[in-house]
Amino acid sequence: MIAKAVENILEEQQDKFLIPAELVANVLEDNRLDHAFLVLTKVKYAKIPVLDNKQHFKGLLSLAMITDTMLGLNGIDASKLHDIQVKDVMQTDVPLVKLPYDMEKIMHLMVDQAFLVVVDDNNCFTGILTRREMIKAINHLAHELDKRYLVEARDQLKA
Repeated sequence: MIAKAVENILEEQQDKFLIPAELVANVLEDNRLDHAFLVLTKVKYAKIPVLDNKQHFKGLLSLAMITDTMLGLNGIDASKLHDIQVKDVMQTDVPLVKLPYDMEKIMHLMVDQAFLVVVDDNNCFTGILTRREMIKAINHLAHELDKRYLVEARDQLKA
């Protein structure tokens, strides 16, 4: 369980965590992989969200998933990309986050994820929480904690 003081300071920063959907590159599940390959190459992200035409979150797509489909016995064959849709190769087992944020859950998930997908109650894509923004919030916490709370080591309390 997160210490209440820590949780309070982190929650004050939570409005800065979200990168809104309109600022996040994405592809549609029905897009062809050649289009998705261009998008991922241009935005220089490792993974991007996959949505349906109504903005519902469907999964994640990475360059590795695309290049894996191009590999054959005789080398790389990019011609296959036009015949395969994003939904055929995307990752669908993705942890999701909803408002209000559960700080403990987010911190545990961020250990293994560069970003977390945020959806609303209808599974519509709202944006992402990035590890970068979380680290900035933790940095803020590290500088604010002893300004707001009396922090003592437990071994000093026993003396």
